[in-house]
Amino acid sequence: MRWIILAGLAVSPLPALAADMPMLTLQNHQWSPAVLALPAGARVKIQIRNLDDSADEFESTDIGREKLVPAGGTVTLLLGPLAPGQYQFFGDFHQDTARGIIVVK
Repeated sequence: MRWIILAGLAVSPLPALAADMPMLTLQNHQWSPAVLALPAGARVKIQIRNLDDSADEFESTDIGREKLVPAGGTVTLLLGPLAPGQYQFFGDFHQDTARGIIVVK
């Protein structure tokens, strides 16, 4: 009986892969996409990839989150649940060019 239970665990579905996560990319001190759509009322993991040769920090005072993203690095950030609306974010070290909006519907 134990083998049946263990075998069932071995074929259980895997969690969502990183490729399924929304991704923000920082390149030339600009976010892409500049507008990121997320679902309301859900906790969402997003990947943040920095293609620049200097570190920057994802920051959103609207959401109350910040996360350092090393040069050439990728980090994961957990957001939400968020209410419907628009939330601004920026690259803290390049606020003049690294700006974006999260739209929650």
